[in-house]
Amino acid sequence: MTSGVKDIREVMDISREDVRAGKLAHIMFIDEVHRLNKAQQDVLLPYLEEGAIRFIGATTENPSFEINNAIASRCVVFHFNPLEEEELRSILKRAAARFPNVDDSVLERIAQVSVGDARRALTLLDHLTLAAPPGVKLTANDFEKLTHSQSIYYDKKSEMHYDTISAFIKSVRGSDPDAAVYYLARMLEGGEDPMFVARRLLILASEDIGNASPMGLVLATSTFQAVHAVGMPEARILLAQATTYLASCEKSNRSYMAIEEAIEAVKTTGALEIPYSIRNAPTKAMKEWGYGKDYKYAHDHEGGWTQMQFLPDKLKDRRFYRPSTHGVEKNLAEFLKKRGKSELNENP
Repeated sequence: MTSGVKDIREVMDISREDVRAGKLAHIMFIDEVHRLNKAQQDVLLPYLEEGAIRFIGATTENPSFEINNAIASRCVVFHFNPLEEEELRSILKRAAARFPNVDDSVLERIAQVSVGDARRALTLLDHLTLAAPPGVKLTANDFEKLTHSQSIYYDKKSEMHYDTISAFIKSVRGSDPDAAVYYLARMLEGGEDPMFVARRLLILASEDIGNASPMGLVLATSTFQAVHAVGMPEARILLAQATTYLASCEKSNRSYMAIEEAIEAVKTTGALEIPYSIRNAPTKAMKEWGYGKDYKYAHDHEGGWTQMQFLPDKLKDRRFYRPSTHGVEKNLAEFLKKRGKSELNENP
């Protein structure tokens, strides 16, 4: 993408005039169309609507993120999948016919690390052959030396960023420490901010693990602070510990579900009247109005508990928090059941 909006408009104006003269519309191909921001892409819209141009755009980014919705809705989007390793090997073997000193094991390794990208595979092959002395047989060991200077594909602002962090979170949630630490490695090797990962672990420790393993949030908080203090490369060790621990914990999202239900109730019912018995009564007048009347101080009763209504009348029988039977939360469920909170989900 080397042309600007002015150049593009000039070409499209020529095509428009030809169409009005009864000729066929010109074909315009824009490579890396995502480099035009969404406001700049708007210049294409009137020409597309008139049929004044036949537009073809190519992008390595996700069109859902990078292409104006109005433009995308007027185009047919073709999704190209990464090549399989076998397909890459076939391409590499044809290209390697010019390099008889390249061992087949090298082609195998290039196909494995090129993540389905033929352009990347051919570039690696070219770099390897250019760096090698003439006539020397190139082996997989030579390739490994080259790849030490190659960074993996990971764009912190693209779809890859969101896909990888999604896979990471879902692997921890799914109790797979091996997959979780693998995606952690991909992010760190790709240059991801370790503090971003630490923040995500903080959220996950409460949202997906919660009261089933309360120490998860404690460890995640400590990890967040330690990563901030230490930085990379040592932070990778701290993040790996937190990741594998959280992935191996009992899971519960019941606290998360409780606040979501409670917020929905607040939105639906508004600010319901708080029972007088649990209102604050700092003045004589408030006491005369009944604020704090009949309040029972829990610690004055056996077991530190006595029956009282704390929710507003309209919600007095409502249950927002329903503990699971996982880990520590099972004990919480039993405690609450003894205190009249009987509407508990027995099956997570």
